[in-house]
Amino acid sequence: MTFNDNFLKACRGEAQSQVPVWYMRQAGRSQPEYRKIKEKYSLFEITHQPELCAYVTKLPVDQYNNDAAILYKDIMTPLPAIGVDVEIKSGIGPVIENPIRSKGDVEKLGTITPEDDVPYVLDTIKLLREQLTVPLISFGGAPFTLASYMIEGGPSKNYNKTKAFMYAEPEAWHLLMDKLGEMTITYVKSQIKAGAQAIQIFDSWVGTLNVTDYRTFVKPVMNKIFSALKGENVPLIMFGVGASHLAQEWNDLPLDVVGLDWRLSINEARNLGIKKTLQGNLDPAILLSPWSVIEERTKEILDQGLQSNHFIFNLGHGVFPEVNPDTLKRLTAFVHEYSARNM
Repeated sequence: MTFNDNFLKACRGEAQSQVPVWYMRQAGRSQPEYRKIKEKYSLFEITHQPELCAYVTKLPVDQYNNDAAILYKDIMTPLPAIGVDVEIKSGIGPVIENPIRSKGDVEKLGTITPEDDVPYVLDTIKLLREQLTVPLISFGGAPFTLASYMIEGGPSKNYNKTKAFMYAEPEAWHLLMDKLGEMTITYVKSQIKAGAQAIQIFDSWVGTLNVTDYRTFVKPVMNKIFSALKGENVPLIMFGVGASHLAQEWNDLPLDVVGLDWRLSINEARNLGIKKTLQGNLDPAILLSPWSVIEERTKEILDQGLQSNHFIFNLGHGVFPEVNPDTLKRLTAFVHEYSARNM
């Protein structure tokens, strides 16, 4: 089988035969096959079984003809290794029984040895590299988002405890960022060594910070992470939700691709001076609309993205459980066909 490297070419800004497509959360809740698996296994149980996890990861590539696979796992996966008691509770999300409350709690955090602590992740990557004919993206959670779960004890609507800790305990905060930054670097490097061909860092909730606070409390550790990973010679992608005001800050970092949610258009990002590859950014809610609406909105994004080779089509966040898989298959085909005609 011929290897499809359009995604990797787009990350590097090289000419492609058509715009590459993949979707955040493409593997998972919207797929009947996945829901059947979840009747028997939890998320953690799936990720601990390399053959099953590889099947879930590969399923949307086979079904939708996507140009990249993203490893099925959770950003919380490495946290138990450093002493964080986390459980993924149905209908809630990650819940942590021992939240961070002091500098002493931060000091107690350990380090990760991926080969010993998460061998199943590395085994799944190795297995997928044997099975896939498209690039494999793996990922890590960014320190701010991981810290928000660790401090709040679970999902939050306002991140008040996180920001209060950040403002009131700056020394403890920066220590926490350093520890999580080192964990992320070690964890991600092990995934690359195992065969991951691109890395996306998810800072899902960093949009809650303003630019000044981001520069003070978060950007230094992000620069440290991407600088450490740059020498691994795989594309590095940054993504956050509700973080359009931080896009220029990401553009300054030593990464390759800036992921956009639906709040900032491709043209607006270019007008801000972002010359890196852009990834995005159809609002996932539009996938629940009639096809005529999906096609119209997708054309608008493609017409902007096609102005350079530095573009990857994706959603502005993850696939909803309610989305019909046939819609994603049709959308992928449309992006491929329309971009091939207009490259």
